[in-house]
Amino acid sequence: MLFKHFKDREDAAEKLAKQLLDYRNKSPVVLAIPRGGVVVAYEVAKELNAPLDLIIPRKIGAPSDPELAIGAVTEDGTTIINQQLVTILGVSTEYVELEKKRQIQEIKRRVSLYRGDAVPQSLEGKTVIIVDDGIATGFTMKAAIHSVRKQKPSSIVVAVPVGPPDTVEEMKKEVDKVICLITHEPFFAIGQFYSDFGQVSDEKVIQLMKLSRKISA
Repeated sequence: MLFKHFKDREDAAEKLAKQLLDYRNKSPVVLAIPRGGVVVAYEVAKELNAPLDLIIPRKIGAPSDPELAIGAVTEDGTTIINQQLVTILGVSTEYVELEKKRQIQEIKRRVSLYRGDAVPQSLEGKTVIIVDDGIATGFTMKAAIHSVRKQKPSSIVVAVPVGPPDTVEEMKKEVDKVICLITHEPFFAIGQFYSDFGQVSDEKVIQLMKLSRKISA
C-alpha cells in the first residue's frame, strides 16, 4: 500500500509554505486554483503575509469521455490544446470552440461566486505564486500560467504538494521556479498521496477567500 504523504490539504499546505518562506518579504501574490487549491493556497498566503486571489482554469473534456482532457481554458480565453489527442480522437474544431465557451461561462460563474465584489489583484511586476493541491497532466496549470503571463508579472512560481516527475519537469520549462514536495512514480491520482482528500465545497472556498481578505486588509 502506498504511503500517504499528507494527512489532508492543510497538512500539505503547512509543509509547502515552509518551502516558500524566501518569498515572504518579496510582496508576492498567491493565486489559488479552486477548489482544492484554495485550501492549500490560503495557508500559504497567510504564512507569507501575501494577498490571495484566484485563477480558474477548466478542463476541456473529450466528447466521448468528459474526464479525458483534450485541453484547458481560462477566463480570458487562454487555451491549451493537446493537438495530438484531438487528431487521434477526431475531435472537431466546432466541438472544441463550443466546449471552450461553455467552460468560460462556468469559470465566470465561479469567479463571481468565489470572489464576490472583491477587486482582482494586480499581477503586473509581481512575483506570482500559483498554488494547487497537486498536478497530474498539468494541462489546467499550463493554461493558468499562460493566462497569468499575459498580465506581465516579474516572475511566476508554481507551488504544489505533489505531481508526477515528467509533468513537474515539463512545468519547469514554463515558469521561473517549480516547488513540488513529492514526485512519485507510479502516479495514478493526486488523492493517492492524501489520507483525506475529500471534496471541497463552494462554501469552504468562499469562506477562505473572505478570511484571507480580512487577514491581508
